Amino acid sequence: MKMKLIHPTYFPNIHTFSFIANESICWELEDNYQKQTFRNRTYISTDRGKHILSIPIVHVGKEFGRQRYKSVALDHTYPWQRQHWRTLETAYRTSPFFEFYEDEIRPLYTQPFDLLMDFNLKTIEVILDCLQLQMPSETTSSYEDKPALYEDFRFLVNAKLDHDLHFEPYTQVFGDRHGFIPNLSILDLLFNLGPNALSYLKQGILPKTHG
Repeated sequence: MKMKLIHPTYFPNIHTFSFIANESICWELEDNYQKQTFRNRTYISTDRGKHILSIPIVHVGKEFGRQRYKSVALDHTYPWQRQHWRTLETAYRTSPFFEFYEDEIRPLYTQPFDLLMDFNLKTIEVILDCLQLQMPSETTSSYEDKPALYEDFRFLVNAKLDHDLHFEPYTQVFGDRHGFIPNLSILDLLFNLGPNALSYLKQGILPKTHG
C-alpha cells in the first residue's frame, strides 16, 4: 500500500484529516505556492454561518519567478494570529470541548512563526496530539509531477474542488441557526465532538448516493 502524498494545510478540513488519521502520509514540501488553496485558509462555523480564516502571506514580485511553498513567509504587518484566535473563541467558546483543548490550540496564536509551511505543520501536529495520534514524518525531497512512490492526493489542497461527498451530520454550535455545515476545519469537529472526533474520522468519508 503506497503512502498518500498530501500538502500540509492550515488546520485541514475533515476530508483531508480523515486521510491523515487513517492512512500512511507523506508531506509534499517541494512544490510551488499557489493561490486559492487551503495552504493559507480554513473554514469554520460562526453565528453568521460558514466563515473563512485566511492567513496573510508575504508576496514576492513576479521578477522572482514562482515561489516555493516552503519559503512563503507569514505577513505579520496585520495581527492575524490575534484576530483568528478571537474569532475561534467567539465561535466555539460554547462548544462542548473548547475549554478542553484551548490550552493546546492557543499557543499557535501567541508564538511567533516565520513560515507558512512550518505553521501549518504545527497545526496538524497539535491536532494529532489532541487525538493521541503520531505526526507523520515522511517528507518529499524533490518535486515530482507524477510521483512514483506515492499515491497522489495533492488535489485535496484545492479549495475550489467539489468532491461530492457525504459527511455524517454532528451537532454544531450554530446548527439550529444554519443547519449542518459539512467539511469544515478539523477544529470544528474537535471542539464539537472532542475525543469522539477520532471515531468520526475512522468511519471515513463516503461518496454521496444519488437516488
